[in-house]
Amino acid sequence: MSVRKLKPITPGQRFRIVNNFEEITTSKPEKSLLRKISKSGGRNNSGKMTMRYTGGGHKKRYREIDFKRNKFGIPATVKSVEYDPNRTAFIALLVYADGEKRYIVAPHGIKVDQKVISGDTVAPEIGNAMKLKNIPLGTVVSCIELRPGQGAKMARSAGTSAQLIARDGKYAVLKMPSGETRMILVECLATIGSVSNSDHQLTVSGKAGRSRWLGRRPRTRPVAMNPVDHPMGGGEGRSTGGHPRSRKGMPAKGFKTRSKKKESNRHILQKRK
Repeated sequence: MSVRKLKPITPGQRFRIVNNFEEITTSKPEKSLLRKISKSGGRNNSGKMTMRYTGGGHKKRYREIDFKRNKFGIPATVKSVEYDPNRTAFIALLVYADGEKRYIVAPHGIKVDQKVISGDTVAPEIGNAMKLKNIPLGTVVSCIELRPGQGAKMARSAGTSAQLIARDGKYAVLKMPSGETRMILVECLATIGSVSNSDHQLTVSGKAGRSRWLGRRPRTRPVAMNPVDHPMGGGEGRSTGGHPRSRKGMPAKGFKTRSKKKESNRHILQKRK
């Protein structure tokens, strides 16, 4: 993976840094795994805007991703690595020995014609899906289930990964991408390797129009609003706005919003930084 800085032949390209997409092998998705995805523009069923700064964007179709990896013991061949407009990571098209096709979130380093498999007794190689009880300690994993059979919920975005650091009874201890150390049931599945497209965070859009293509509308700064619109609005001249907080009054920038009574707190051994 690498990024490329464009020549400043237009104002929008002056600061633009693009992804080279070296891992992408095809530009045409698998038609049988596509489905329609509709946009709301931030409106609810009665047409009222309930989510600000949302709307527009390029039309796209959803790629059905296999987050469960539940075809155990059946080997699959990687047919292609593709771009997915619905996520930051790349996706890989698998063709199983029985002819079925499925998309998965592509791990870093996966190649076309590579064999991958999910199961209890498979080798801990990149792209294979295994239960945490069978993965060697110290292994870097991604696409981790939170509950057995639920499907991958954690470490799914570009370049992210977690590390299996210990096992204690029915729980495995993982260090998450946020720095948090938490326990997860050993019966949960995880994919070996980190997620692809690790250079995604290095890209620079270069212009406001590119945010509009992604469906993001211009955002108004709270200190520029009136007191009736936001707790940080109002004041004479250019005022600081006081303590940072949300439109509903929730403090921001350091205020912990996680409930102290949350049931899963007992699974967290060390909080995120």
